[in-house]
Amino acid sequence: MQNLNTIGDMVTLLRGGIFQVLMLAAPMLITALVVGLVVAILQATTSIQEQTLTFVPKVFAILFVLAFLSGWMFTRLGEYTLQLFSIIPDIGK
Repeated sequence: MQNLNTIGDMVTLLRGGIFQVLMLAAPMLITALVVGLVVAILQATTSIQEQTLTFVPKVFAILFVLAFLSGWMFTRLGEYTLQLFSIIPDIGK
């Protein structure tokens, strides 16, 4: 097991948590970015300035990515949670 007595160990633990958040949010954020860019290019070329035209495709794309990657996301989150629970007894030492 890992001994968490120093500030550096705690910083490493927090860094791991931030990395997990970024890894879980990145697919949806990148999808929203790409879909938004494609819709913006289409709006610029056709001169259509409808606000719902940018919102609805992003929502559907994010829901699709979430449905497609939810198994991987829950597995990764579960592994990280188990890792944190295994470290809890060492924190009190």
